[in-house]
Amino acid sequence: MKTLRFILMTVSVICVASAFQSCLDDDDTDWDLRYPNALVTVKPTGEKTFFLQLDDKTTLLPTNITSSPFGSKEVRALVNYKEVDKSSEGYSKAVYINWIDSILTKAIAPDLGAKNDEIYGTDPVEIINDWVTIAEDGYLTLRLRTIFGDANKAHFVNLLASTDPAKPYEVEFRHNAYGDIYGCEADGLVAFNLNRLPDTEGKTVKLKLKWKSFSGDKSVEFDYASRKSTTPVTSSVAAIRNALNLK
Repeated sequence: MKTLRFILMTVSVICVASAFQSCLDDDDTDWDLRYPNALVTVKPTGEKTFFLQLDDKTTLLPTNITSSPFGSKEVRALVNYKEVDKSSEGYSKAVYINWIDSILTKAIAPDLGAKNDEIYGTDPVEIINDWVTIAEDGYLTLRLRTIFGDANKAHFVNLLASTDPAKPYEVEFRHNAYGDIYGCEADGLVAFNLNRLPDTEGKTVKLKLKWKSFSGDKSVEFDYASRKSTTPVTSSVAAIRNALNLK
């Protein structure tokens, strides 16, 4: 099980894990280092080498880390980095990584027919319109908001592809809270690999995402092309570090 870091969004109560609090000193915090400045795909190229895919055209070569901290897995990640004046060895830029934090990265889930509701759940979430809610590099990355009360209980999140041949680029977000539906609001990130969808063959198509929100069924469309980046819809900063498990 991989945990997803959250910042909690309550008005009167801020639920923050003590482990994270102990790492921060409000008097000495470097705010430029605390927040992510990019969303990337971590791409291993060998047992001890990797690079970061920033967008469709830009690749980053880490100069202070040789091996991917996530092993041989390709994952989406938040990163705080700075450019450095060193050889990029064929990549677009050479960078120094201040910190990098992987996002829960999953494949599209298998359709289970009549068991979809039982297994994948029907619990509501809000999909947040943010710079990290984006379809790029073959992934759909989402910032979501939901309710939780038990930090030790993992919520199950998945993406299902439409079974209608007339809707090849329609997907549905599913959330199973396993009864953990009272407590604080929390935001988090999850990324889904879209390689099970039909290849767009270089074309940009509309990817329709459906989900059940707290106010009813909703949907939104993204510009999507297989392994091609799209432009974020906003430039707000997401600080998503701490507290709730997802799987």
